[in-house]
Order: sequence, then structure tokens, then C-alpha cells
Amino acid sequence: MDQGERSHLKGAPGALRPPAEKKVRGLRGAIDVAENTAAAILAATEDLLREIVTRNKLGVEDIISAIFTVTPDLNAAFPAAAARRLGWKEAALMCATEIPVPDSLAMIVRVLIHAYSDHEPVHVYLGRAGELRPDLR
Repeated sequence: MDQGERSHLKGAPGALRPPAEKKVRGLRGAIDVAENTAAAILAATEDLLREIVTRNKLGVEDIISAIFTVTPDLNAAFPAAAARRLGWKEAALMCATEIPVPDSLAMIVRVLIHAYSDHEPVHVYLGRAGELRPDLR
């Protein structure tokens, strides 16, 4: 590694840095969806994201990225579209399908959000998805 690369890693001008006093946090959440329609997937995802943002006192500018997963029975829409509708224009978003584990909870959208925050993470599991994390009830 040359001197220029090392100075960039040490916080040289132009290096990516979190806002002062904030750390990168991983925030988890999930919600159940009533039916496999675009409207239901997007509405449930928006509800989940609003709740995560509210409970974690986040601004849209704090959100770095989000990885969404859906159970294999949900394929009518990309949950990331809900984030874009909420103004998450700069965040990197990705969608994937959950591993189809036998007898696992169906019709669920999950999310892992990376965000700058000065608070301890508050994970949010709504509706039937609360069964996934009874320790957080």
C-alpha cells in the first residue's frame, strides 16, 4: 500500500466518515404480509420501515443501506421499492429470497438496515413476525 492509500484510510480529505459522534449500526426487523400482492408487500414494508426509523430516531440521511429478504411465497414486488417511496434515494438497497426452511413462518419480509446512529439499536418485529424474536417483545 502506498502513502496515498494509507492517508486515505486514516481519514484524509474525501475519505468516507460517519457524522460526528455516530456509529454505524445494524438494525433488524420483520413484518408479516397478508397476501402476495404488490400493494400488500409495499404497504407492510413501508409500515415496518417507518417504525424502525421512528424507534431508532433516524433521518433518511442516516441510512446507508438495507438488505431485504422475503419468504419464497412473496414475489409480487420488491420490498426495496417501499424504501424508495419513503425517500431512501441515496441508500444502497438489495432484495433476496429467504432460505426455504421447512415449517418456517410464511409471508414474511425481513430487513437489515445499516445506518449512522448515536443510539443503541432498537430491532422491530411486527405482527406475526414477532414470533421470530420473542426475546424482543
